[in-house]
Amino acid sequence: MEKEEWILCPIYGNKTRLKIREDTELKNFPLFCPKCKHETLINVRQLNMSVIKEPYAKTQSR
Repeated sequence: MEKEEWILCPIYGNKTRLKIREDTELKNFPLFCPKCKHETLINVRQLNMSVIKEPYAKTQSR
C-alpha cells in the first residue's frame, strides 16, 4: 500500500484540502490554504515539499 499524507500550509502548518501519495509529483503548483487564505507556489516529489520563493513585481510609478 502506498503512503499518503496531507499537504500542510507552509506558512502556518494548517492542513489543506489536498492529499499526496508517494508517486505524486507537482511542479509550480499553486497551493491555497483555506484557513489563512494564502496561496503559495510549491514543488512536491516523493512526499517532499519545497516552497518556491518568487520576487514580487514592483508597481510601475509614473
